[in-house]
Amino acid sequence: MKEISIRPATLDDLKTLLVFEQGIVEAERPLDPFLKKGEMTYYNIPKLISEESTHLVVAVCNNEPVGSGYIKIEETRNYYKNVQKGYIGFMYVKPAFRGNKISNIVLSSLQKWAKTKGLKELRLDVYHNNPAAIKSYEKFGFKSSMIDMRMEI
Repeated sequence: MKEISIRPATLDDLKTLLVFEQGIVEAERPLDPFLKKGEMTYYNIPKLISEESTHLVVAVCNNEPVGSGYIKIEETRNYYKNVQKGYIGFMYVKPAFRGNKISNIVLSSLQKWAKTKGLKELRLDVYHNNPAAIKSYEKFGFKSSMIDMRMEI
């Protein structure tokens, strides 16, 4: 494996990031029967790139973007001890590059940015039926705290 570097995403990355987004949608569709059919998007990527409260990065190997992730500063509910949190999303690694700890490199970069902003807490969402992602996040130090329950009526 060649060296992986992390850099902030730019609008020049938009085409690649749109492909990454569809990779996430494709991976999550079998995990969530509540996702709608057909074409869909999760993110306003240009906004994620331009917002000062968000840090969107790409992982690069040999000048090729191979992964992504963002952290967004969000207010927490008034009963939490930390008034703000860093919410992490858009975690993606190209299939050919998985298993090389790229997600940890991205998470470390996002965590470092969060610390520069004075944040004390990171959060993310992961499907309960995605054990590979859960294991990766737990190895990084995340702990599960709540289960989201739903039913169709």
